Amino acid sequence: MFQFLFKRSASKPTEPQAVAVDHAATAQAASRRAEHAARAQAVAGDEAAATAFILSSEYADARLIAAAHVHSQGALEQVHQAMRNTDRRVAKLMQARLDVIRHEQAEQQKARAGIDTAQRLLRDGQLSPNQVAELDRQWQVIQAAPALAAEFQAARAALAQRLEAQVALQRAVIDALAELRRLPGAALDAAGAGAALARLSGEQAQRAAAAEYPALPKHLLNDFAAAQAQAEAALAALAQHQAGFDARQAALAEWQAQEPASLNADSLKRAWQALPRLPANELTAGLQQQFDALLASAPAPRKAVREERAAAPAQDAGQHFLAALDGLEAALQQGLLQQASEHDKTLRDSKPGRLTPAQSERLAAVRAEFKRLADWARWGGNVSREELVKAAEELPAQELAMAELAKKVGSLRERWKSLDSLSGHAPKSLWERFDAACTLAYAPAALHFKQLAEERHGNAAKALELIAEAQALAAAGSGDWKQIAAAGQRLRLGWSRLGTIDRKEKKRLDGEFGQALDLLAAPLAEQRQIEAARREQLIVEVGLLKPMERNTVDMLRALQDKWQELAKALPLERRTEQALWQRFRAACDEVFAKRKESAHAADHERREHLHAREAVCAALETAVLPDTGDDKQRAAAIAALLREARDGWHGAGPVPRVSEQKIEQRYHAAVAGLQAQADAIAERAGAAQADALRDKLRLCQALESAVAGSDGQDGAAWDARWSALAPLAGQFERSLQGRFGAARTALDGARDDYAAQLEAQRATLLSEVLRLEIVAGVDSGAEFARERLKMQVDVLQSSLKSGQKPLTQASQLLQLCAIPALADARTVSRIEVLLRRIGGAVKEGK
Repeated sequence: MFQFLFKRSASKPTEPQAVAVDHAATAQAASRRAEHAARAQAVAGDEAAATAFILSSEYADARLIAAAHVHSQGALEQVHQAMRNTDRRVAKLMQARLDVIRHEQAEQQKARAGIDTAQRLLRDGQLSPNQVAELDRQWQVIQAAPALAAEFQAARAALAQRLEAQVALQRAVIDALAELRRLPGAALDAAGAGAALARLSGEQAQRAAAAEYPALPKHLLNDFAAAQAQAEAALAALAQHQAGFDARQAALAEWQAQEPASLNADSLKRAWQALPRLPANELTAGLQQQFDALLASAPAPRKAVREERAAAPAQDAGQHFLAALDGLEAALQQGLLQQASEHDKTLRDSKPGRLTPAQSERLAAVRAEFKRLADWARWGGNVSREELVKAAEELPAQELAMAELAKKVGSLRERWKSLDSLSGHAPKSLWERFDAACTLAYAPAALHFKQLAEERHGNAAKALELIAEAQALAAAGSGDWKQIAAAGQRLRLGWSRLGTIDRKEKKRLDGEFGQALDLLAAPLAEQRQIEAARREQLIVEVGLLKPMERNTVDMLRALQDKWQELAKALPLERRTEQALWQRFRAACDEVFAKRKESAHAADHERREHLHAREAVCAALETAVLPDTGDDKQRAAAIAALLREARDGWHGAGPVPRVSEQKIEQRYHAAVAGLQAQADAIAERAGAAQADALRDKLRLCQALESAVAGSDGQDGAAWDARWSALAPLAGQFERSLQGRFGAARTALDGARDDYAAQLEAQRATLLSEVLRLEIVAGVDSGAEFARERLKMQVDVLQSSLKSGQKPLTQASQLLQLCAIPALADARTVSRIEVLLRRIGGAVKEGK
């Protein structure tokens, strides 16, 4: 019943065995952990391997080691997504790096937006300084990359140039407006005023054509137009009342030439009023102002001068005293002890003379109140100073940052000075205590600022070294442009990594470094312009390539290799290089696209040609010939079909190369099949014609033998035999018909004469048979060897001497058949051999 208890207890290992097992498991786990750590160290520099290891490793420490080698955004997001709920440390590290990358991307987007805004402002016809100021405020909080910063600075410099142009244009309009307003009172004659007005109007018209003219303030342009209209009206009035203006101007000139002491104000007024009256305008106002100034410079009557001189000092002193007394009362009412002290000092320094009882009583009351407030301020100031001393003594225990500590100490000292001005001077012991506390509290900050000053001096020394290096490189002028560009980049990077420098030296060092870099970069910039022009030329050469020429690809690859050589020899600025490369690649892609498009069109056209040729082959293979039993009709149908197929085949054009051999084999096979049928029909027709020619020739020979003999067969029988034979083609039928007709006529009439003629033609017949055997290459027999040799020589000589084209074998056979002559059995057999050899030509009638 309880056997299972004993079995379970027996199955458990003993305690030593369990301990051994635990030690083995622990050792194995430690070994695996060390192995994973070593693998994590081994993936240094290989981001893909590090990502794969993190995703597959089961040990957090090893994953953290490998995570240090993951930097790209895609890998960071992949690891963060996988480790978000698994390994908090790795996920936190990935999130921190992703935040940095995203922050940089956001800053770059902001920088690009700022650059776009600057470009938009450049394109805006009415640029305002407020827009540029807002753009500068936005850019100050952006951490842009050097390339984007340089691009923004270029756009900002262009905006600054536009603003400067606006300022210069606005200044010119303001100056012209001032001159235009002074014109009516310039005491010019009508011609001079008109010339000046025309000049100002012409200059304003030139300014109106400037690009920045629409951005000028509208009120300024309206003021100029109004002033111009007023000047024109004044000029018109001047022309109308020229005599009165001349009289007043002459009088003014005469009076202004005299000494002011010799002038009499009453006489001047009477003389001025006696002059001709003028209309109220700017010119009149200008003349009146000159007269008023002249009148003011004339001496006043002596009695009035003495009274005025006697009353002026006393009146000024009394007014000054009362003003100081009013200020003292107002300062005391507001509790401003410092201002009250200043007004009291003014009262004590002033000498108003004898005061009235009311003024004396008022002055005593004010000074008593001032003394009371000063006593209270002195007591309150000492209390405040005690608090300042206590605050200064507590500063070292607060462990503040150096900048905050310095600010605190400075604020305490400023408050102490303000108390001196408000509450009077402090006791010496209290001041010494406060000064010692402040000095002790400020000691760490002083040491810190001293170190910063030393660092700034060190940074200044490093800056001088960089400037000296840049000047040395500029003076050396090495021809290795790539090395110069790398050196300039290295120097800029080193300068950007410099620490802080004293502000008074920073500007000077920046200027010297900029001048040194300009000396170094000027030849480089010129060379880069040359290299940019070469790249532009390569782009032009790519654009001039004809995509469909055979050597276009080789030329394009050569241009690409040339581009790579130029890029390696001297890299341009990143933005310029990227823009040129984009244009070059676009031009190359366009060439390849056109070639691809043309290749697609050619492939489509070749497939269409293939379909057309396949249709031709199918038509040949499935041709249905007329089933009439007439070989002539069948031969005509085959010839027409072959002709149509040949026209269709040659009109189709080229086909895809992979199908070219196959379709040609199919076409030739189909043509060969129909041609074999046509050849068979032609062979049968030639054989039939040859048989018909042999039969008719035999009939003619038999009739001629009958004419030469004593055969008494009726002529109608011969005609019937002739009619029973098949007709021949062309000349053979006519030639044998004539020969048969001549023999048939001789049979009914002069047989002896015709027989003699036939006998006389025997030698001619033999000669023609021998000649035709030579031409046809037929053996003539041993008995004719000598004549054959002689005939061959004659045939060769005649062919060399005569300039005519030699007769064909069919033509010679026709001549042979047309010779009426008697022939023996040997000659007949030789003629039939020739008929078998060249008798096929009879079907063409040749």
